[in-house]
Amino acid sequence: MRLTRKTALATALATLFVSAPAFAGDPIRTIDLFTRPQAAQPQEFQSVQLIAQEWRKLGLDVNVRVMPWEQMADVVWYQRDKWDTTAWQMVGRPERSDPDEIVYNLFHSSTAEKGYNFIGYNNPDYDKVVEAQRVEIDEAKRKELVYQAQEILAADQPNMMLVHPKSTFAYDKTVWNPDSVVNQSGIGIRNTWTFMSLEPLGDKRDIILNSGDNIQGINPLWISGGVDSWITELVWDRLARVGPDGLPQPWAAESYEWKDDKTLEVKLRSGMQWHDGKPVTVEDVKFSFDAVVSGEAPMYRPFATNVASIDIVDDTTMVFHLNQPAASFVTSSLAKINLIPKHVWEPIIEDLKTKEDNAESHQEATPIGSGPFKFERWLTNEEVVLAANKDHFNAPKADRWILRIVPNVEAALGMLRSGEINFVGEFSGDPQVLIDAAEADGDLNVVSTVDIGFRYVAFNARRAPFDDPAFRRALSAAVDRRLIVKAAFKGFAEASNSVVSPALEFWHDASVVENFEAGHEVAKTILEEAGYTLEGDRLHYPGDKKEELAQ
Repeated sequence: MRLTRKTALATALATLFVSAPAFAGDPIRTIDLFTRPQAAQPQEFQSVQLIAQEWRKLGLDVNVRVMPWEQMADVVWYQRDKWDTTAWQMVGRPERSDPDEIVYNLFHSSTAEKGYNFIGYNNPDYDKVVEAQRVEIDEAKRKELVYQAQEILAADQPNMMLVHPKSTFAYDKTVWNPDSVVNQSGIGIRNTWTFMSLEPLGDKRDIILNSGDNIQGINPLWISGGVDSWITELVWDRLARVGPDGLPQPWAAESYEWKDDKTLEVKLRSGMQWHDGKPVTVEDVKFSFDAVVSGEAPMYRPFATNVASIDIVDDTTMVFHLNQPAASFVTSSLAKINLIPKHVWEPIIEDLKTKEDNAESHQEATPIGSGPFKFERWLTNEEVVLAANKDHFNAPKADRWILRIVPNVEAALGMLRSGEINFVGEFSGDPQVLIDAAEADGDLNVVSTVDIGFRYVAFNARRAPFDDPAFRRALSAAVDRRLIVKAAFKGFAEASNSVVSPALEFWHDASVVENFEAGHEVAKTILEEAGYTLEGDRLHYPGDKKEELAQ
């Protein structure tokens, strides 16, 4: 075949464009992707394997790093510029029934240094929207702002949302009266209401449940993990508690009443006692809110910064004055901040102010709360035992709450069938296995619920190329969520592209999920339009950008 002069020139230019380094930046370094071990978190592990395969098809070298939860949490949370991407989860805590905690704390720039925004996302436009939704009292207008927040996140993809799992739990119905099990909206049956209400049918009176993850801390000023929060909610009371219907209701507060849009009168329930026998006072309540903004409890701080002052009126009455109207204040603050005894924590906080450490590093030998269960013992890597507080205003019907650390899900199932545990608090394996076991056993009840929480892959925006929204969009688009739902979660999940769960129907913007386009060609097009090039089989940065983090 004879080439014309014009054709030959075009061919030469095309060859030069493809191969010449002057038109491409450095090759992107090997990307680390963290996950927990398969035995402990099989759904997460398998999701990560599928994601890594799709990313490699784009020309990325992906190194899947498997590590225990404690190690992964330490690196991701405390060494915020030392990692690339990680599988992560937000658990469905009751106070997350209001979207404020998720849309504000996870992504507002003010929480990036030490708070929940551990990915370092920073978008001033997003900040304005989530600040506005906090103070918007009109529910319809607030809903529009929460929708805007979800749309900005869908465009920026600071995280790669995967699924809202259908959390599956089981219990022994020969031990516990099924009528006493409470299914909390968006949370499921593993909740504080259930643990207070479970009614023994015979002489087995201890609630014995499992966790795949270990405990990091039992600390009312540190949100140290999902499983840790099960304990926190039982040991410490709050002024309000989110009810089974997802709405807040008075708890340690006998009542609360809005006097105007920035003034809330709260009456403390009479007769409450700390677990060491001392009375719970209004001074303790005021101290609890002061402590979280003292600089020693950064993870709780965002929930109290809107409190301008608290006036103590008498032995049971307090008045909260807010800086700004706050639509979610009862749920996000009164139902969030743990009440702590001033006589225990005041000297600790004062001492910590003289040190580099904060309250998150402090572990009481015997944690003291006022909640429905009292701390009894904690054996690291083995178990946590709480005893029922029979003097509580909502005293549990069970005698003890015992958490066994069981990293292997198959072992947990075996323990349920043998009676070593009688409540499955966490089952990260194939839910169908649990359902089949229940049908074969006959003594077990299984309940599945779409969770408020979610599973996702976090991108560290502090490190290139994850500081580029186009790169994040491409990696997110590379993976069809239906594959994750089907292969990793065996159908027990809802595909996600929003941090607001479909369990929160009023706040959930379904369009950001329905309009999400995924697939290899979609991802490839996004990368090409952003200037990324494929040199051989390796993806390169756009233009003349250098790789600054290569090892």
